[in-house]
Amino acid sequence: MSSRGLLNFSLVLAILVLIDLYAWKGINTALANHSQVIRRLVRLLYWSISIGILVSLAWTLITMQDMRTRRDHSYVFSLIGITFLFLLPKLIIVIFHGLDDLLHLVRLVWFKLMPGEPVGDAAIGEVIGRARFLSQLGLVLSSLPFAGVLYGMTKGRRTFNVARMPVLSPKLPAAFEGLRVVQISDLHLGSYGGDLSIVRHGLELIQAEDPDLIVFTGDLVNDFADEAEPFIDLMRALKAPMGKFSILGNHDYSDYARWDDPAAKAANLERLKAIHGEMGFTLLLDEHRSLERNGDRIGLLGVQNWGVRFQQYGDLARTVQGTEGLPYRILLSHDPTHWDAQVRATGIDLMLSGHTHGAQFGVKVGGTTYSPAQWVYKQWAGLYREGAQQLYVNRGFGFIGFPGRVGMPPEITVLELRRA
Repeated sequence: MSSRGLLNFSLVLAILVLIDLYAWKGINTALANHSQVIRRLVRLLYWSISIGILVSLAWTLITMQDMRTRRDHSYVFSLIGITFLFLLPKLIIVIFHGLDDLLHLVRLVWFKLMPGEPVGDAAIGEVIGRARFLSQLGLVLSSLPFAGVLYGMTKGRRTFNVARMPVLSPKLPAAFEGLRVVQISDLHLGSYGGDLSIVRHGLELIQAEDPDLIVFTGDLVNDFADEAEPFIDLMRALKAPMGKFSILGNHDYSDYARWDDPAAKAANLERLKAIHGEMGFTLLLDEHRSLERNGDRIGLLGVQNWGVRFQQYGDLARTVQGTEGLPYRILLSHDPTHWDAQVRATGIDLMLSGHTHGAQFGVKVGGTTYSPAQWVYKQWAGLYREGAQQLYVNRGFGFIGFPGRVGMPPEITVLELRRA
């Protein structure tokens, strides 16, 4: 490990230890009225889990110094999930116990500074009582993120949302009225650790929608082509009368893995491209296909990854070349930042993207879902319109990093094209 990496890890570890210490202080305050037996049991449980997580993080970093060469990230993702499972509740406790301490400090300073205002036992007792109440409230509320993360890691990542979305356009040829396009994105097959059940369930839901056309908008794997090998037969079983089409996402190029041999990296990409074919998908690499139905035609275009903050492999000019005469064009482009940066200037009618995962976290308030993804992306989930042009951003099928989804279920999008 480099000296800089060691310094960064030491800093993170120190912050986690400080959070543990202060959170425990809050828990200890909240349990002040409970028996010694209960407090000792809670202390044993708390520190056993906390020390276990810290030791596991340190051991993982030391023994797996170069994660960029690993094929299976399921253990690391599980450790990340467990860390979040216990860290988020601690942060809630820290916030409320911090309010405790602040209130305590303000009241004591007030009593000391006010002339003639005695600091009696009753006043001190009132301060301590309020502090204990806030700590107890923080302890109760900490159960909410714990329950949310636990659900996300167990049920949330396998409970698919089938989002049915009408897409209206006056330019759509009459023969394509009612065309059902199923979009999936960001499978990240390497994150499942060989478990086929979640993917199988999702694909069964797709087939039950009786799609006319299936499109996949990138990130089949995390880094390596062989992550997708166990899923080839499952993906091949998907059927759609107008075909299955796909593109590459930023992870598919394996730029985040360490390759000492450039030829091996190139071979990995070629194998991944071949797997798309074995799965029954036509991989579009800066190219297009003309789809025909009852004498009418539309264009389906696929560009390689192009993002404002990510790789820019795509050649959009080449992709759209020869499609200008088609009355309606659908573009598959993995990163939604491509839309404002380049795509809208081409007059593309509908762009389909993924990439954001909706951050895999969301909170629904009054019918509106809020997510950390909206701090990073202008268009991060759902349907967007600018004039006659439209963009749909799929929330993703799989997961990466955090092994779950909280308030942001994996998505299968059913787009029904209609004439406005």
